Amino acid sequence: MASADLRKLLECSGCQNIYTDPVMLDCGHNFCRVCIDRVLDTQGESGAYSCPECGEKFQERPALHQNITLCNIVQNFLSTLPDRECGIPCTYCIHFSVPAVKFCLLCEASLCSNHLKVHSKSQEHVLSDPTTSPEDRKSSLHKKVMEYKSTEHSESVRVSCCLITIQKGDQVESLNEISEKMKKMRNIKQKLMTKKEEMEKRVQNLQEHQRKVKQKADVEIKRVIDLFTELRRQHDDLESRVLSEISRQENQHSLLISDMVQQIETKKDELSRRMNRIEELCTMTDPLSVPQELDTGDLCDTGDEDNEDIETFSEQLQTDGDLNVTQISQILRKGLADVITGIIGGIYIQEAIDILLDANSATHNVHISDDMKTATLMGNQNRPETPESFQFYPQVISRGTFNSGRHYWEVDIRGSHYWKIGVCYPSIQRKGGERSEGGLSGLQEIGYNDKSWVMERWNTDYFVIHDHIRFQLLDIITGDKIRVLLDYEAGQISFYDLGDPIRLLHTYITAFTEPLHAALLIWDDYGFLTICGGN
Repeated sequence: MASADLRKLLECSGCQNIYTDPVMLDCGHNFCRVCIDRVLDTQGESGAYSCPECGEKFQERPALHQNITLCNIVQNFLSTLPDRECGIPCTYCIHFSVPAVKFCLLCEASLCSNHLKVHSKSQEHVLSDPTTSPEDRKSSLHKKVMEYKSTEHSESVRVSCCLITIQKGDQVESLNEISEKMKKMRNIKQKLMTKKEEMEKRVQNLQEHQRKVKQKADVEIKRVIDLFTELRRQHDDLESRVLSEISRQENQHSLLISDMVQQIETKKDELSRRMNRIEELCTMTDPLSVPQELDTGDLCDTGDEDNEDIETFSEQLQTDGDLNVTQISQILRKGLADVITGIIGGIYIQEAIDILLDANSATHNVHISDDMKTATLMGNQNRPETPESFQFYPQVISRGTFNSGRHYWEVDIRGSHYWKIGVCYPSIQRKGGERSEGGLSGLQEIGYNDKSWVMERWNTDYFVIHDHIRFQLLDIITGDKIRVLLDYEAGQISFYDLGDPIRLLHTYITAFTEPLHAALLIWDDYGFLTICGGN
């Protein structure tokens, strides 16, 4: 066999070099001990071991058995090669040339993998990559191996006599400078590790957010499915009621018309009988008998009463003989209105939530009724100012908060023409932040911050306001009440006009990060707003 072919057979698939201390796996494939150890260390992080060559899997880390036969073949092959093909030979392999894998700075000797095993492991025996020029590691002044001494530790990690400079070619660099560079690199590594940890935490947060979004989506999917199931049920019930009413009216009028037809047919048969009798009398040969039958008066009746009956039938037919489409339409419209009202109000919300206003949060000129349902803008109430009370704007919030679920409450707006209705976070600013010509920064007024969502009436105009953004609604409000519908998990606040019909005015969509208070504001003197519903 040619030398090149034999060399190819003796190359490790891991490092692509001639085997060094070859070992064999249970599957029969051979590798350098160092190469396969490195692969198994990497695989150990995942707990799954396999042969890099054939992919055979092992339940545990496989034991490495030295292939003595292959080792002898490698040594014999290397002994036949010129020294230059051996690379850097082992200092202690004097009978044949074996490539070195490490260089001991203390012993100033190159070591093959076998001699590396029995080499001293003490700290002063510092190992480095094999080199053909050990003199490069010596001080040009003292001709001894140079030392690198850490500025952070008292012990030296390399043996030398020269602690001042390292000369490499024409460059001279202080060991202290190298120490500083190493220190900077360690700092950079620490920063990179910190950044990596932050990224890992960010990934975890994103994954957790994704999980929550999926949970919310599952809840919403079920809610929508239930919603449309209920819609279909109510739709089917309404369809059945309307069709039943149409059938009832059809049957009623059909019976009426059938009765009329039967009466007319009876009268028609009587008329035919009399006509036939008159015809018989006209053909009789004894004319003396005709006057006697005519005297009975039956044949002389011309049917004027029948004409009156027919006119009565016609009038009854015009009155009761057709479908009452108006009544059918009323049943249909009312049924649809009931379905829509149920959906808008929340099919799964049986009644309005009980809202109580927090007098401690109201400004000094807002009066709260004894039942804590009505807020009225009046003079100074001489109420002591508390950390919870608003300072400037005539507003008040609810006692309790909402941090989950779907709820609605209604506000009677007949007592005011200048108001705001909505929700806000507990962390809304309570003091300071008056409106100024220069801007609207840091306001406590609901709507003019990122902690509140409101609907506003200003005379005859209506607006929705959040975080200083004011958007006018084009709808004309016809009802006396506004319904506020909160779906906390869905991040939705909706406002409805409880007129006829009930209409959705606007929906905010966001992601709530705090619990929510109901909130009211009144601008007109002696104007008032009342919370409706609840017990």
